[in-house]
Amino acid sequence: MTGGRRAIVIAATPTSNGDLHVGHMAGPYLASDIYARYLRAVGRPVIYTTCTDDSQSYVVSTAHRNGVDPAALCASSTAAIERSVAAMGISLAGLPPIDDRYRRTVLSFVSDLHAAGRLRPRTVRLPYATRSGRYLYDGLVTGTCPVCLASSGGGGCETCGHPNNFDELIDPRYTLDPTEPVVHREVDILVLPMEPYRDRLEAYFEDRRGRWRPHGSHLIRQLLSRPLPDIPVTVPGSWGVPAPFPETAGQVLYPWVEAMPASIYSTWWTATRQGERPASVDELWLAENDAEVVYFHGFDNVYFWGLLDLVMLFAHGDRYVAPASNVCNEFYDLDGEKFSTSRNHLITSTDLLLAAPRDPVRFYLALTAPEFQRTNFSMDALNRVTTARLVEPWNRLASMLDATTAAAGAGHGEPLPTTADGRRRAAAMAERFRLCYELPDYSAARAAETLATQLARLATTTDSAPDRPPGDLAVEVRTLLAYAAPILIDVADRAAVDLDLGADPTRPVAAFALPRLPRTPQPEPQPEPQPEPDPPQHDHALLTA
Repeated sequence: MTGGRRAIVIAATPTSNGDLHVGHMAGPYLASDIYARYLRAVGRPVIYTTCTDDSQSYVVSTAHRNGVDPAALCASSTAAIERSVAAMGISLAGLPPIDDRYRRTVLSFVSDLHAAGRLRPRTVRLPYATRSGRYLYDGLVTGTCPVCLASSGGGGCETCGHPNNFDELIDPRYTLDPTEPVVHREVDILVLPMEPYRDRLEAYFEDRRGRWRPHGSHLIRQLLSRPLPDIPVTVPGSWGVPAPFPETAGQVLYPWVEAMPASIYSTWWTATRQGERPASVDELWLAENDAEVVYFHGFDNVYFWGLLDLVMLFAHGDRYVAPASNVCNEFYDLDGEKFSTSRNHLITSTDLLLAAPRDPVRFYLALTAPEFQRTNFSMDALNRVTTARLVEPWNRLASMLDATTAAAGAGHGEPLPTTADGRRRAAAMAERFRLCYELPDYSAARAAETLATQLARLATTTDSAPDRPPGDLAVEVRTLLAYAAPILIDVADRAAVDLDLGADPTRPVAAFALPRLPRTPQPEPQPEPQPEPDPPQHDHALLTA
């Protein structure tokens, strides 16, 4: 199969305040990469993209904590993110530059809303650091979530996912100096009210009821059961894109309203890198072009990517296509605790890949991906699981394929006869994989589990059926390799077989060699703990004298 509906796959825009750690990678980035690779393999035209989120106030707070200039932090973080995605084999065309073209795209997007009368002036109360003279929002303020009462940053709560705009955060504190007194002060800003779009939102989510994972769907229902908030469009800050509106001179655009035009800009940039020449920056997002847009993001971004950005599109009328699906992940823990850059409780992707080969790492991160609930990463588990469930059976299967092909007297590239039973098993295996890779039930974890299950079956096939024709084994191994290719990218690159997933898996097969997988390093054996000596005996009479 070739052609078909264009897909635009958007991975959540990473904030340029540090490198991507393994928690990030196991969430939206690896999942979106596997999905994009699958779509390309079945012949769909794909634009897979993202860009850095330089305007976030978390850049300011992290730069302050590290004692560096925010612009320098953006530059170094972008370079680190680019290294990480390249090292993990994330098939992005690159990270688009945050340049004048980017800023023009963002300003045009919001200025059109202003000209159409969609934006409204509002007097709001914001936390205000009295000594610094700074209004606080998002990464500049912490406090208590008014909904779930957990500790939260400004803008949205990571724990329950609810927004907390303006003065809603309880007991706000200034992130850069928690000892500085914080009060609330009124300020005039521009907002985009969500409530006028309620009917369209409810119809949209009803139509896509089965395309959200349960936790994100539950949050959307909660948000729609309440009065919908106003989206801040401008804020009184100094870091970000200057707002172009006379009513809010000196303010900047609220960072989260950039995400939607940023995605449009990134789509255009990637299309040009792939040799296309769109007539305008937003051409590929126009509703008339009917692209299938799929977002990949974490649960803490459900409000932003699922609701705020959707309203930003709806506010343009029927100009733009609405996303077909949001693939949302939960948090990935490290040794039982949430990954944390501020506490240095993390492993970067590049450091992990220095300790283990890329294909086993991608397999393990996909297998343990936090799709429906929090899951845990540990280096020991990665080594044990990938050795037992991937590397050893894979290499055993490679040896079996070599032996059965040699026994049949077939040289490399020579055709091998197959039976109806072997072709039936190959087709059944392909269907199991397709159910994992296709929307609305896409799951990289189930794809990795299916890979391990089918591998275990095939790696014992000569024991259970020693007289099976070598062509039957080859056609099944070719199918396994083809559908493992979106995950095991290095072994797929080394394989000299046709990996077109759009082709019939039962088509004739020729003799080939299955490339081996590198072994994952095993941890050094630890010495047995020695029993502690008995405590000394004391004369209690002396102790109490």
